[in-house]
Amino acid sequence: MATGFGSPEEKIIYLLKPRGFCAGVVRAIDIVELALDIYGPPVYVRKEIVHNSHVVHNLASKGAIFVEENEEVPEGSRVVFSAHGVSPAVRQQARQRRLHVIDATCPLVTKVHLESIRFARQGYTIILIGHKDHDEVIGTLGEAPEQTLLVSSVEEADRLEAPDPSKLSYLTQTTLSLDETRDIVERLKQRFPAIQGPPAQDICYATENRQQAVKGVAPRCDFLLVVGSDNSSNSRRLVEVSQNLGVPARLLDSADEIDAASLAGVQKVAVTAGASAPEHLVQELIAHLREFGFQRVEEVEWIEENVRFALPPELATGSGRLTTIANS
Repeated sequence: MATGFGSPEEKIIYLLKPRGFCAGVVRAIDIVELALDIYGPPVYVRKEIVHNSHVVHNLASKGAIFVEENEEVPEGSRVVFSAHGVSPAVRQQARQRRLHVIDATCPLVTKVHLESIRFARQGYTIILIGHKDHDEVIGTLGEAPEQTLLVSSVEEADRLEAPDPSKLSYLTQTTLSLDETRDIVERLKQRFPAIQGPPAQDICYATENRQQAVKGVAPRCDFLLVVGSDNSSNSRRLVEVSQNLGVPARLLDSADEIDAASLAGVQKVAVTAGASAPEHLVQELIAHLREFGFQRVEEVEWIEENVRFALPPELATGSGRLTTIANS
C-alpha cells in the first residue's frame, strides 16, 4: 500500500483506491447506453440498473425507462435486467410478454445463481446469507425457493432449523461485510459440521477490496466519508466496517450533504465510494471539502484492479466493443 501520511496539524483528505465503479457496474451501465445507441429509445430497465440514484437519473435522461416489473413493459419491447440478477420466474414472465431481454446481471451474481442450481440438483438445503428484500437476494432465492433458507445474522444462524444437517450448503450475497459473513459462516460450521460452501467465496472482489482499503486507512483518519446511495448494500457495508473499527463514518449521496458542523474537530478525513458510485461525485466531494480547509489530498492505494467482463453478444457485435473494464 503506497502512502505518505502528512503532518498532524494539516487537514488532509486520504483518497482511497480502489473506489467507485466495479467491472459489473461498468458493464451494466454500458449495456444500457449501448442498447440506447444501437436500438434507440425507449429501452426499458427492470429495477435500478445499479443502486445509485445519479446513475439512474443520467440514464433516464438519455431515454431509459425504469420500471419495477415486467408487466409495465409493453409487449414485444426491449428490456434490460439489472446487475443484481432476476429469478427464473421473472425470465418466464418476460417470455410470456415476448420481451426482448438484454441481461446485465453481474457475472459474479450469475456465479451464485449457478451454485444455487447445482446444490439444489444435488438435494441440498441451501442457506443463503444475505439481506432480506435486496434485489440480488430475491433473484437468488428464486432459483430454488423450496430448498433455500435466508439467514441475515449470527442470531438467525443460531435459530436455524435444518431439515437434514448432513445435506446443507451455504451461499452469500456478493456485497456483504466480510467480517459479518465470516462470523455467520463460522457459526453455521459449528452447528452443522457437514455444511458445504462454494468453491470460492461469493463476496465479490470489489466489495472485498474496498472494505480492506477502509481497514487499512482507519488507524490514520478521524472520519470516513463514503459516496454512495442509501440503497447500495456495498456502500453501507463500508460505513459499518469503519464504525466497527471505532472510526465515525457517513454515507453521502452527494457532496452537499456534508457541512462544517459535520467536520468539527476533524483533521484527517478518508474518502471512498461504493461500487456503484460515479467518480465525478467523489471529485465534487473533494472540491467541497477544500472549502472547509482540506487542501491536501493523498491517494492511498490498497490494490490495483483490472477486472474485465464481456458484454452480451448482441451488444458486443452491434457496438464493436468486446469488453468493458472497471476504472482503477
